[in-house]
Amino acid sequence: MVDSRPAETGPVLRADDVAVVREGTHLLRDVSLRVERGQHWALLGPNGAGKTTLLGLLGALTHPTRGSVEVLGHRLGRVDMRTLRSYVGHVNPRHPLRTALTVRQVVLTGATNTTELVPRWEPTEQQVRRAEELISTLGMADRAGSRWDTLSQGERGRALIARALMPTPRLLLLDEPATGLDLAAREQLLSSLDALRAEHPQLATVLVTHHLEELPTSTTHAMLLRDGQALASGPVEEVLTGERITKCFDHPVRLSRVEGRWSARAENGVRNRLSS
Repeated sequence: MVDSRPAETGPVLRADDVAVVREGTHLLRDVSLRVERGQHWALLGPNGAGKTTLLGLLGALTHPTRGSVEVLGHRLGRVDMRTLRSYVGHVNPRHPLRTALTVRQVVLTGATNTTELVPRWEPTEQQVRRAEELISTLGMADRAGSRWDTLSQGERGRALIARALMPTPRLLLLDEPATGLDLAAREQLLSSLDALRAEHPQLATVLVTHHLEELPTSTTHAMLLRDGQALASGPVEEVLTGERITKCFDHPVRLSRVEGRWSARAENGVRNRLSS
């Protein structure tokens, strides 16, 4: 049996000239990406650019049509993907929970990699302690006993990040984690991500978003995607320029950065929300 445990050396993620074709349509075309330990990447681009498709490859959820993908040192197609996924934290704000679990219970489902609690399963004392620590780290200690249907969208987002971290993953993938959040909830989420990254320096993260305003200050690298192709990739300061963002979103914008946070405005001064 192939050992699916994460490799101790080498990049956390590596995609070489990957393409994804569905029903004759290219969702991705010749995209390459390399993510090292401790790096925090942002995938930016308009709707239909291929961001979520690429994230699915990086999370070992799907296979490329062409090219190769290595996750935690293992090449997709040569490893048990289900086992490999247990080492990857995947945060989806559209979490399909059907029962009214508490925050604590939702976080504990991360230990079993299930959406619901496993019948007759009892967490260990160590797992309970870890859940409580993560809930506290994400600023949810006062809501640990609150049921899912009473939480705001922002609280759910932070609870899902805690859940994804339960198995101590080497990689955390976040698919538009700020979707539907108001200003205060978004800022709480971004602050939590910055704190999390500081506390776990070896953790690598990849975050998908449409909006520059949703990038945490700890973002180190970025890739711009449009029509399934990578327009630019590398250190965030080099990739996020007005010229490149203008090309990516097909709209003239000016960028600014204050205390590590990015914002964008249309050239005519009207705020550009960078969505299509």
